[in-house]
Amino acid sequence: MKILSNRGSKMPSSPIRRLVPFADKAVEQGKHVYYLNIGQPDIKTPDSFMNPIKNLDMPVLAYGPSAGLTSLRKKLVEYYNRFDIHVNYEDILITTGGSEAIIFTLMAICDPGDEVIIPEPFYTNYNGFAMEAGVNIIPITSGIEDDFQLPAIESIAEKITSKTRAIMICNPNNPTGYVYAKEELQALRQLALDHNLYILSDEVYREFLYDGKTHTSVMHLSGLDDRAVMLDSVSKRYSACGARIGMIVTKNREVINAALKFGMARLCPPTIEQMGTEAGIDTPQAYFDEVIEEYKERRDVMVSLLRDIPGVVAPNPTGAFYLIARLPVDNADNFARWMLTDFEVDNETVMVAPANGFYSTAGLGQDEVRIAYVLNVNDIRKAMHILAEALKAYPGKTN
Repeated sequence: MKILSNRGSKMPSSPIRRLVPFADKAVEQGKHVYYLNIGQPDIKTPDSFMNPIKNLDMPVLAYGPSAGLTSLRKKLVEYYNRFDIHVNYEDILITTGGSEAIIFTLMAICDPGDEVIIPEPFYTNYNGFAMEAGVNIIPITSGIEDDFQLPAIESIAEKITSKTRAIMICNPNNPTGYVYAKEELQALRQLALDHNLYILSDEVYREFLYDGKTHTSVMHLSGLDDRAVMLDSVSKRYSACGARIGMIVTKNREVINAALKFGMARLCPPTIEQMGTEAGIDTPQAYFDEVIEEYKERRDVMVSLLRDIPGVVAPNPTGAFYLIARLPVDNADNFARWMLTDFEVDNETVMVAPANGFYSTAGLGQDEVRIAYVLNVNDIRKAMHILAEALKAYPGKTN
């Protein structure tokens, strides 16, 4: 008897989470694990977000609107205005996390077998979302040698076929920390116009910019009102990853209406977390200034220490709070597992995410890892020391 569907069999496991059982066993053995595999910041969620939840006086926790609370959607209009993104509340659909925003968008614009072009490495769960939606990802590879900038626009154009429906980017990028330049977005805009494509832009990390970088949103591009779809989430902005509130933002009402029908099928996004999000929009800028400065220090320390390790290649990310590093190992997946099962320094070890799962092209990323600088500077220093010692001892070291 057939046990699983083809979809169930082929659904990829997350490289961010698939090593969790090994980390759990290490903890059971009394080891301390520095979790650099996942974008779970240790930054405190702002009081402005949490207070409405703590002080909630609601006799009945009822269903909310499938599109999200109208008051939140109107408040988000104010938030986006701060970034010169001008939309109406009807242009915003609230989703259960940014993940659902991506899945709903893919299902709204693509039929099974359609194609979406995405620069790789990309957020690993795009692979899973595409599998769920029956969409084929067509990767265009960016390289660590040039800090993962957008590949030549001609190489992207060559990937366009009659099945291509969209080009998707993450800006600032997870997992590389690259921030796409305005000129790169303009080049993608022209491709979209020339070939009648959507541009999907995952902009969850727009606040997290360093070294004077500025963020260009897909919503800033002229002439794309019917083709631009911005995907968003509050998880990282307010260090509220468990809140599971995301957004689809587009002036294309047909896309919003189609996504809403999928939203109706799941009834409504979480009500209480929407209330926290609405209040969180009034978080003072001082909070973000302090958080961004903290992340910059963490990045600077991590990159410096990684570059001190012989054989390691570590670009300097200018956004988000991740980086991809190339390690002198034969297989980063095996190395990451080995650190959890067979290695420790003073009863401590490190968990990283093997980068092969952030690529769609088979064989790429085999000697790379994604590292999230989401821990405090002291913990990052300890973790990088452990990583350096592990690379000295690892049996599969390549140089």
